[in-house]
Amino acid sequence: MYNVKDVVANKPSRFAAGHRMCAGCAAPIIVRMVLRAVKPEDHVVVSNATGCLEVASCIYPYTSWTDSYIHTAFECASATASGAEAAYKSLKRQGKIPEDQDTKFIIFGGDGGTYDIGIQSLSGAMERGHDLTYVCYDNGAYMNTGIQRSSATPRFADTTTTPAGKVIPGKMQSRKDLTEIMVAHHIPYVAQTAPIGTFQDLYEKAEKAIYTEGAKFLNVLSPCPRGWRYNTEELMEMSKLAVDTCYWPLYEVVNGVYHITYKPAQKKPVSEFLKPQKRFQHMFKPGNEWMIEAFQEEVDNRWNELLAKEEMTNK
Repeated sequence: MYNVKDVVANKPSRFAAGHRMCAGCAAPIIVRMVLRAVKPEDHVVVSNATGCLEVASCIYPYTSWTDSYIHTAFECASATASGAEAAYKSLKRQGKIPEDQDTKFIIFGGDGGTYDIGIQSLSGAMERGHDLTYVCYDNGAYMNTGIQRSSATPRFADTTTTPAGKVIPGKMQSRKDLTEIMVAHHIPYVAQTAPIGTFQDLYEKAEKAIYTEGAKFLNVLSPCPRGWRYNTEELMEMSKLAVDTCYWPLYEVVNGVYHITYKPAQKKPVSEFLKPQKRFQHMFKPGNEWMIEAFQEEVDNRWNELLAKEEMTNK
């Protein structure tokens, strides 16, 4: 077990302060921790899909990125990184880049640019096996453009395109499970994590992903105070509730073998995760108890499926 303060906190940050992300947003914390998992002597090329992170961290002529950085469109962050990684390998073979130079390719995209708009290029990069790491910061909607629903938005959430009212009770569809879709690509490393506690789970999984050869995918819960409508100081509490209710399980899949990295000693009811968020406030009105029950059933079913996969792949 490493000392988090010595190993993580004292590492130089590759993502500088002064960005314009909202107070209470998890995305810059996630980026800083992922990049801290890179060895100080290694170089990084970042491909960043359009989104909150991009518009708030790289406003010409200012930038928070200390490594090589490419802002690319929603749909092609994975293709951009794939091309850069292929070019890097070619230059190394030609002797134009020193053999001992190690460059890591990391992609950052929100759920809109990952689950939806960018899934084609993401799937292609994973299937081809490029040596890169895709990090999705999942805040559950298109937050940058007005809090519209995405396929990562949970059922019954109130968004600007699925407003909870007399016609519909928020988003009617269940959330897409992109982590499992990535597992189905049979890549060497897939993980789901969140910014909680000392960030140990997030840091360790980022380090494993970056230093595993081949295509890797990290899905990181990224609470959003604007879209979820919680108080900014409750960021860490929201992450912890998502994990303790098993709405967002922490696990990794290494060469097809499942490992749940955190199992709550006492699984909390999902209502504790939903209640602090005003996007779910309509679910707590009299007569809407069925929504909470349906949400709980879905969470329980997915958690039980995950437990079964862990048991089956570890025999």
